[in-house]
Amino acid sequence: MPTPADPFALQDGQTVVFIGDSITDCGRRLEAYPFGDGFVRFAIDLITARYPQRKIQFHNYGISGDVSTGLQQRWDQDVLSHQPDWISVLIGINDLHKRFRLPAEPEIPPELYHSACLDCLTRTAEKTKARIILMDPFYICCDPLAESVEEEVLKILPEYIAVVREMAQKFQALHVPLHDIFQQQLRYNPARTFCPEPVHPNPTGHLVIAHAWLNAVNW
Repeated sequence: MPTPADPFALQDGQTVVFIGDSITDCGRRLEAYPFGDGFVRFAIDLITARYPQRKIQFHNYGISGDVSTGLQQRWDQDVLSHQPDWISVLIGINDLHKRFRLPAEPEIPPELYHSACLDCLTRTAEKTKARIILMDPFYICCDPLAESVEEEVLKILPEYIAVVREMAQKFQALHVPLHDIFQQQLRYNPARTFCPEPVHPNPTGHLVIAHAWLNAVNW
């Protein structure tokens, strides 16, 4: 683990698994193989630039459109099979956003989201010594129109964020409050600076996420 003289948390020889939805995926299975072209790629490149001597193995298992119950089903294969030292999780916006798709689908309610996250992290604690990095689901919008989809999402999202924060405390995870970070950014710049719509960040938005993630591990 890091020391005062060497505060960066990721050590030589360690394995890091990123898992989540499209925000983590970012084309990692297609043209941007193997890490995608989003925050995962940015974080890895900046770690490599600053710590070229460290041989850290990275895996990206984001899948576009995935939800917490999807992670639960693939957790053993995509995460635990690697016996990682670090697991970074960003999931949740699809869980609540499914109802707003066309055609609408049943959302994953907060209580089921809680159950899926708890199961994944409990198995992790039982089978590995991995440290966890939990990132809040976020929505890049701060001034929605009345009775709009954006207004409804912003009302519901805190219930999912509360689950992440509970899990971070229960499992002594590093916590990255992404929604709060973006809300702070929106005090100074319009949403289009970071995102063409509230869910999928552009490169600037991904840099905000990467910066927050790197701060959490004392890069």
